[in-house]
Amino acid sequence: MTPALPGLDPHYSALHQAGMTMRTLGWASAWRLIRNELGLLIALAVVTGGVLGFVLLADAVGEGDTARFDRAVMLALRQAGDPAVPLGPAWLPTVMRDLTALGGVAALSLLVASTVGYLVLVRKRHAALFLLVAVLGGLALSNSLKVLFGRVRPDVVPGAPVELSASFPSGHSMLSAVIYLTLGVLLTRVEADPRARSFFVVVAVILTLLVGTSRVWLGVHWPTDVLAGWCLGAAWALLCWAVALWLQRRGRIEPARDGAVRSSV
Repeated sequence: MTPALPGLDPHYSALHQAGMTMRTLGWASAWRLIRNELGLLIALAVVTGGVLGFVLLADAVGEGDTARFDRAVMLALRQAGDPAVPLGPAWLPTVMRDLTALGGVAALSLLVASTVGYLVLVRKRHAALFLLVAVLGGLALSNSLKVLFGRVRPDVVPGAPVELSASFPSGHSMLSAVIYLTLGVLLTRVEADPRARSFFVVVAVILTLLVGTSRVWLGVHWPTDVLAGWCLGAAWALLCWAVALWLQRRGRIEPARDGAVRSSV
């Protein structure tokens, strides 16, 4: 304890010191609260930004304001005067088809089914159910928006793969964002090493970006379709994570493994 100053009542000095200690503890508690909730705050910021970005894109697409931009980007990826021939080495088309398959229904269904099976095996049944509901909810949202907007597929690339669904938003882009980001965040909940947690998130983001880029390169989606899918997919994934965290803290979903940071993104 700080000694009393000359001429001051020792009782006053003790009270002053106690007040300083309480204020210090208050700031420390506030900082711990901010640190623990930082992941949740970032997630909510991404949700807000993603929804806003989607709304702005949807409005611009509906007004036809993006037509010139979309066509210019797609033509920039093809040889001038012959849009049937893409730019790049001879092996690139095969790579792009492989990448786009990572956002297809078959690949994503296998990935989700395997993850749900694992969670059931380790007795995290509520987490498995929540993951399944989050993915099916994202799929339903994507399909509903396609029907609502009914945008026609691009006609820029001759011989592009035939797609039967509407173009806006890109289902591959949105669902890859939903599933890869959800799984990336899920892995951060069971890993204590900060470097490993960052690695999971970075890999999830890279996979999402590669899938969306491949859709534009193959000529089956306008660039704004993909941008809208990324915005809404990321918003949905992080919203589901925020809800899962809220339920977890109330005992509705199994807690993260001991040692993992409870509120990491």
